[in-house]
Amino acid sequence: MVTAPQDTFDYVIIGAGAAGEAAMELAREGGQTVAIVDRDLYGGSCAFWACMPSKSLLHAAAVHHAGGDFPWQKASDFRDWMISREGIDYPSDANHASRYEAIGAEAIRGTARLDGPGRVQVELTDGGQRVLHGRDVIIAVGSHSRIPDVVGLSDIESWDNHQGTGTRELPRSLIVMGGGPTGTELAQVYARYGVPVTLIDSNPRILARDHARNSALVQAALERDGATVRTGVRAVRVDAGAGADGAHRVGLSDGSTAEGHEVLVSIGRAIPFEGLGLETVGLHAADRMPRPDDHLRLAPNLYVAGDPAGPELHTHLAHYQGEMVVRIARGEDVMPDHRAIPRALYTDPEAASVGLLLEQALEAGYDAIEATADLATTARGYTAQAEGHVTIVVDRSRRTLLGAFIGGPGASELIHEAVLAVKLQVPLAQLADTIHAFPTAARVMGNLFVQVHRELEGYARPDQASK
Repeated sequence: MVTAPQDTFDYVIIGAGAAGEAAMELAREGGQTVAIVDRDLYGGSCAFWACMPSKSLLHAAAVHHAGGDFPWQKASDFRDWMISREGIDYPSDANHASRYEAIGAEAIRGTARLDGPGRVQVELTDGGQRVLHGRDVIIAVGSHSRIPDVVGLSDIESWDNHQGTGTRELPRSLIVMGGGPTGTELAQVYARYGVPVTLIDSNPRILARDHARNSALVQAALERDGATVRTGVRAVRVDAGAGADGAHRVGLSDGSTAEGHEVLVSIGRAIPFEGLGLETVGLHAADRMPRPDDHLRLAPNLYVAGDPAGPELHTHLAHYQGEMVVRIARGEDVMPDHRAIPRALYTDPEAASVGLLLEQALEAGYDAIEATADLATTARGYTAQAEGHVTIVVDRSRRTLLGAFIGGPGASELIHEAVLAVKLQVPLAQLADTIHAFPTAARVMGNLFVQVHRELEGYARPDQASK
């Protein structure tokens, strides 16, 4: 009888995306032994099907839109270079694999499942099986596109973010289901390359979890670029090839229709918890991934990081949590702080945020107020011919920042002053006393700090926070 080889490690990591890689690298820096398992590409979605290709295409589309030399073929080639897919059908993760080897981690290609505490069974991609034993096991399996139950959708080869960021041929026309970050970014890419795009969102507005000013700003930009945005309706039926010139016809909940030769589904993400063997460690997941405790633990010596851990789905959060679980597992007196998670949208113009919306703050019991500056009427707006806004939410009682929401040039960079202020609960007086360079969007936010501070202290002038 031939038995499967058994190996013992300090850490066994299931999933080699942002969270898994961060955990692996920090563990190896500390001299711990690591096995990292993934069924697909080492590096995960961000490197190959999400962040990196989408931002490459957004850059190319912006240059093209401005009249620069970036036709679609050049954009496609640039994207292929970015995801290591030059001249081949599927991306190569050789750079990731070689890095794992260089730092002394063992990379295993296969499908992993728990088989009791500290025990992971792997069905190897090239056949056979391995059984791994870990002092600590980290689940970092990421997420995948959630496919809605729409009549007829399974009759077509719909797109998810893989095809949306990876296609080498421009679609003749495109329907985007979902107005979140992925849907809006890819809608702008293809609209700027002349593709007729219809974006459908069942919510009253796109970017429904963001500030309404960010939603309005991005929708106006998409419509200027030629996209059609339909909100408050959802797809209820897909008739394959029933539209003009063989396009798919999508029936909407208000009785109208939309047509597109390709249909990109981007309505959210799902966690692949099925088949992980959670029941073998006493975790019974009926229809969702179990939530971890405040130290990202699911069970003794079993941790979760990245998308399956929540509370939000971002590459930077996954990286943070990947390192955090290793620090916790090796005994450091730390726990994750999720109060100040930056969110960034890379459309043109950008949108970014951190912390609580006004309504969220009020519901949480804060004595909250909101203040806004129109970026277009500031020095930054005049000199850059830019539109947008800076909005802050302040705890009136504690005189601290609760949230910030920014739309306009450089929003993804500007937000980090607010991230630090929310995390450290910097007194508003200190923020108001901080010098911000002129003429920047950062100064617009700084002037808002000054304005609100003066109002709360009772000596406000009728400033417009626009200098």
